[in-house]
Amino acid sequence: MTIETVKDALESEPFRPFVLHLADGGAIPVVNPHSVAFMRSGGVIFVAKHDVESYEMIDLLLVISIELGTVGAPKRRRSK
Repeated sequence: MTIETVKDALESEPFRPFVLHLADGGAIPVVNPHSVAFMRSGGVIFVAKHDVESYEMIDLLLVISIELGTVGAPKRRRSK
C-alpha cells in the first residue's frame, strides 16, 4: 500500500471511516482522521486505538487493502 492511498482515504470529504486490512489477516479500524500519524520516512504509520493511550505501528508494506465506509456503519438486517 502506498502512503498516498492512505492519505487520500484520510483526506476524503466528508471523512468516511475505513479499515486497513493486513497481510497477517488483522484489521485496523480508522474512525477518526486525526488518529493517524506518519513516520517521516513514509513507510510506517501509527493508528491510535480507542483508548487513545495506545497505538498500532504498521508497516505500509503489510497493508493489503483499505475497506472504505464500513466502520461504525449500521448493520443491515436480512429480510426473512
